Amino acid sequence: MRFGSFVFPVSHQPENDSAVIDSTLDEIVLAEQIGMHSVWLTEHHFDGAAAHADPLVLAAAVASRTAHLKIGFAVIELAFHHPVRLAVQTSLLDNLSHGRLIVGTGRGSAYNHYEYIGFGITMEDGLARLDEAEDLLVKAWTGEPLQHEGEHWDLEFPLLRPRPFQQPHPPLIRACISEASAVRMAEIGRPVMIGIQTLPTLQARLERYRATMLDSGFTEEQTEATLDQCWASRDLFIADSYDEAHEIAAAGFERERTHFRRARELYNPGGFPPPDPNRPIPAGESLEHSFIMGTPSQVAEQVAAMRDIGIRNLMLKLNVGEMDTHKVQKSMRMLGEKVMPHFA
Repeated sequence: MRFGSFVFPVSHQPENDSAVIDSTLDEIVLAEQIGMHSVWLTEHHFDGAAAHADPLVLAAAVASRTAHLKIGFAVIELAFHHPVRLAVQTSLLDNLSHGRLIVGTGRGSAYNHYEYIGFGITMEDGLARLDEAEDLLVKAWTGEPLQHEGEHWDLEFPLLRPRPFQQPHPPLIRACISEASAVRMAEIGRPVMIGIQTLPTLQARLERYRATMLDSGFTEEQTEATLDQCWASRDLFIADSYDEAHEIAAAGFERERTHFRRARELYNPGGFPPPDPNRPIPAGESLEHSFIMGTPSQVAEQVAAMRDIGIRNLMLKLNVGEMDTHKVQKSMRMLGEKVMPHFA
């Protein structure tokens, strides 16, 4: 089982941004030291949800400070990037990291209209451009020469330089919120990142993904190889006692959810509607379903439950709601010393 660090460092006040970025880099370096497989960098703008905002620039810093960690994006918000410029930047990052890049893509936030407005587009435009942008990204990495005539971009150039370090290009993975989106990716054999879901939902989604790939003509070997690149998300905190872990996790989770909600209320045109009391709370907004927490042995049991339903790669948010970085680092060390060895 592989463990990745999901880097989503909320900064509650602008004056905290620099310190949060510094502590985030320290936590990424520690992730390599404790033997984690990868680090996954997110992208959000204007609200402090991700203090670094730009994962591409942060990835360059990570490449210079680490030697073995895979560097993934979870995700690059394709709506905010020209695909050819993105191809150049990711190709350079792949060279700087000597082939450690994994390019995770998605349309961007499904709730933060103000991010799209800030880049001069609409959320609907972002969704409409997604498939063509991803297609053009791959063409730019591999085409020689490249000509593209599409709905959103018409362009040509002789050759992308530098070429990606990994050939034919870095691994590509798509973030999928809905089951329908995951099924679409299964039909073309593309691995997926699945956000926080209950264990039964995760198991059902993986089973349908597998069945769809086989029904689409992929071999058992191809299907297994693709499932081996799929990731599922959780938050995680480890402490010397369950009560301590729960107290720190619950406080961080509430700070983070409040931050997200207030930003949408303040910045979205028309605000942000309150949750519908007649609908169940999404798993990602529930502490119970979001967090793996407790002592090392309790956490190992919870990770084993995920492994037993077919999860092979676990993307863990290790600092939730601007937690104290010393407590986060202690939690990470216990993860590396007392939990991960059980799943080697």
